[in-house]
Amino acid sequence: MTIVREPMWDDAPRSRTQALYRHLLQFLSTLGWTARILVSSVAAFPSVLLRRSGRADFSAQLYIVGIRTLPVITVVSLFIGMILALQVGLELRRFNQEIYLGAAVMLTLLREMGPFACGISLAACVGSAIAAELGTMKVNDEIAALEIMSISPIRYLAAPRLLALLVMAPILAFYCSVIGTLGGGIVGSTQLNVFFQQYISSALSIAETKDLFVGLLKAGVFGMLIGTVSVAEGFGTKLGATGVGRSTQQSVIVNFLLILMFGYMITRVFYR
Repeated sequence: MTIVREPMWDDAPRSRTQALYRHLLQFLSTLGWTARILVSSVAAFPSVLLRRSGRADFSAQLYIVGIRTLPVITVVSLFIGMILALQVGLELRRFNQEIYLGAAVMLTLLREMGPFACGISLAACVGSAIAAELGTMKVNDEIAALEIMSISPIRYLAAPRLLALLVMAPILAFYCSVIGTLGGGIVGSTQLNVFFQQYISSALSIAETKDLFVGLLKAGVFGMLIGTVSVAEGFGTKLGATGVGRSTQQSVIVNFLLILMFGYMITRVFYR
């Protein structure tokens, strides 16, 4: 598919109705174009894994997504677990039910907060970087140069990034849940008089395989959303350096909103 596109209209709208009509068409066009990027990138996954250069690009993206974000994800998930344990534990203590603290924290992290923390961190750290990098390439005509040389920007630039996010997001979400649970255990044992062993036993006894798989599914969906939106914003960058900043900002905002909406929808489907 062609990345470099001509503007849809050259003249200014003559009325508010025409402006609204153009905004609607532009939104639908952008939505369809983003969907095409997703489908084309998924179709290019086998090519990425079969080519030596593709595997090298994929490995580099795995390092960027998985290793370089670990410090941020560790701090975020640790404090989310500590906050959850403190807030839930204070309420449980009113009813002398502190023994269920581990179960409450573990279920919340596995089902929702682990994937959510992972998605937010990836959108801020990785998604914004993808949008800025591809946006800079777009305004410097590097994307156009790839197309002139008959090199697919989707296969060369988008597919390795989306595949790395798809693979690493569930792993990082599970890591978030583990670190958050340990953080909750620290708060429980130091501030709420809940023995750490009792906390862990409660957490492991209540968690089910379904909770884990739903959380991993959410994380995988979040990874694909972050990659698709960030790549689309980067490829759609215009107006030089100002456009790069706007694309980066848009990618973060849209990713945050989609993470919230899809997180709710997936929970609604699996927990009725």
